[in-house]
Amino acid sequence: YSIVSTILSFGQEPPPNSPYPMNKYDPVSARKYFDGKFGLVLSRAIQVSFLSGAFLSGLALDYLTGKLEENAQVRADGLSVLLTKLGPSFIKIGQSLSIRRDLLSPAYVRGLKSLQDQVPSYSTAEAREIIESELGSRIEDVFEDFPSEPIAAASLGQVYKVKVRGGDRDVAVKVQRPNIMNQIALDMHLIREVVPIIKTAFNINTDFVGVVDTWGAGFVDELDYIEEAINAKSFMEGIVQTPLSGVVFAPPVVDELTTRKVLTTEWVVGERLDKSAKEDVSILCSIAMNSYLTMMLETGLLHCDPHPGNLLRTTDGKLCILDWGMVTRLDPDLQITLIEHMAHLTSADYDEIPKDLLLLGFIPEDKADLIKDSGVVDTLAEIYGAWTGGGGAASVNVNKVIADLQELTAEKGNLFKIPPYFAYIAKSFSVLEGIGLTNDAQYSIINECLPYVSKRLLTDKSERTGGALNTFIFGPDKANEDRIIDYDRVEQLVSGFGDYTTSASGELLGKNSSRAVIIEGVATQVLDLLATEEETPLQEIFIEQLAKIITSSTRSAWSDIRERSGVLPSGRTVLGSLVDPLGIFRSSPIVRVNELDERTVETTRNLIQLITTTNSNSESTVDTSTLSNTEIIEISSIVAQKLFERRSGVAKTTNRLATKLLQLTADRLEKGGERDIVVVASNEPVKNTSDGKIQEESDKKEPSSDRLAGARQILETIEQ
Repeated sequence: YSIVSTILSFGQEPPPNSPYPMNKYDPVSARKYFDGKFGLVLSRAIQVSFLSGAFLSGLALDYLTGKLEENAQVRADGLSVLLTKLGPSFIKIGQSLSIRRDLLSPAYVRGLKSLQDQVPSYSTAEAREIIESELGSRIEDVFEDFPSEPIAAASLGQVYKVKVRGGDRDVAVKVQRPNIMNQIALDMHLIREVVPIIKTAFNINTDFVGVVDTWGAGFVDELDYIEEAINAKSFMEGIVQTPLSGVVFAPPVVDELTTRKVLTTEWVVGERLDKSAKEDVSILCSIAMNSYLTMMLETGLLHCDPHPGNLLRTTDGKLCILDWGMVTRLDPDLQITLIEHMAHLTSADYDEIPKDLLLLGFIPEDKADLIKDSGVVDTLAEIYGAWTGGGGAASVNVNKVIADLQELTAEKGNLFKIPPYFAYIAKSFSVLEGIGLTNDAQYSIINECLPYVSKRLLTDKSERTGGALNTFIFGPDKANEDRIIDYDRVEQLVSGFGDYTTSASGELLGKNSSRAVIIEGVATQVLDLLATEEETPLQEIFIEQLAKIITSSTRSAWSDIRERSGVLPSGRTVLGSLVDPLGIFRSSPIVRVNELDERTVETTRNLIQLITTTNSNSESTVDTSTLSNTEIIEISSIVAQKLFERRSGVAKTTNRLATKLLQLTADRLEKGGERDIVVVASNEPVKNTSDGKIQEESDKKEPSSDRLAGARQILETIEQ
């Protein structure tokens, strides 16, 4: 092989001196580099095959002898040792699997847990050499009493707790493992050469090479600690602009002691989230989910290594996220598409899911004509429905899903694929779901997405997010001009937004606020959402529905008052006769209650009940009857100040509401006519023309109305 490779490369430029000359993942350079090192590649392939083969043989023997459960713990411990021997690439896989209680038996979860924070360390002497080489100074000149052993070892490096010389602060110094770049490059090269064979052998539609390249790029980027420091800072810059800024953070970086192979951060006192016995762990899990959704869908920089060893509960109850080497970035268009998809998931609009999957790249474009097939929708609805119920993958009937997917594949070919960008997203949220399932066996990651999705739908001003909000609130009727909000959907949205606000504020972590501060927060939140200078998707829906509620409730109340006033012998009500003696407005659509009004009034009653129930169940509800005079004065001053600060937005919102009320009135007159026309039977014979066609006594005329024209004119004036 070496002789042939040398002959074929004669006259070509020499191979690179390292697999990744620019310290970035480069599969082309890696192939050139390893083509000249056949012995090294073959040796590693044999090592992986031999070590894995021994484990798989033992597993097969257990299966044949019926001792799978009996020997599960032994095999699990053996798997942990195997992955440790195989090195960093395989340790990462084991770390991701170690939290998935719904996929692995308890024995394997216990066995792989050691990979989270008990990876074997390398010698401190080597670590000292790397630190001195990178910082250009003697250890003693930089740190006081450098320890002889690391406090923790990970797949790519190990951490020491030390004190900076001349200061009183403790820092965490992470030092990269020696020669780690070449080890990872060799494994990624082997995997990349093998996956095309696997794809062809099993007829898999997924771009496996693309997935491996995405994974490899992140892996190599994780070896650049300067980039990791930048990622942590970017996270803090982004999160400080969100309501989560006070409850989640990344350790501050010590820039002057950070290089490509040495990362120094401030020491954070805390304990692993999954090992904490504190009662607020479930709350912190919710904060973690909201934080990762914010990263993925808002700031665009997603932390991709959230195994339990990287999530700490600090002594003051905050969530600290460690290890920012492995991240992925999402462009804004993909973020919006993911928001639309998650809105459809959380509201159970499964008919929209196939279209989402097409836009997200899970369905090939040449299969676009099949996305509305009932078989596709039914299969996906069944999977997502089971997942929403909680319990993770264990809740899904895997055998039935596989059978359904095989049937779809037989009929329509390979319909689904995994886009390369999704590899890290799946890794992140798979681990988060595993942590949630550890704390709650019925944990539902889809339901846990609702708070953030609700917050984003209600606050985002983009047109596409506005479309997703319309879909969430109105469902299939979103394009109907007579649409009325779906009570169940609004209840879901309000509940989710409330949960997000409570979680993000840290209120459930014991950070209690005064009643005046709570009311100030609510007032600010409501005004920020509804009293905006520019019309937002939420405000547009709010004004439209409020106008419908006002007009329908007014007509319903007027009709009820008239009926209660009594009926005259003429058949007219007493109040109606007094107000309108000539009966001009008796049958006008302006005062006549129709089926849409009845539905609107019923929805209004439900919404009032929802608000009452939400307030009574909320832990932050203020009992206004117990407010002191001082608090009332303080709160009144706060609300008045908020209204004054937003006076322009309040005025514009009021004008939009007035315009909408006039528009609804004009539309009602135009659609329903000036008034109902009562048709009275006539004894006059119908005249026939000479051609045998029936001729009406008088020509039909288009309904006209001075009031309708006047309303239209006022509406146009306001809009101008």
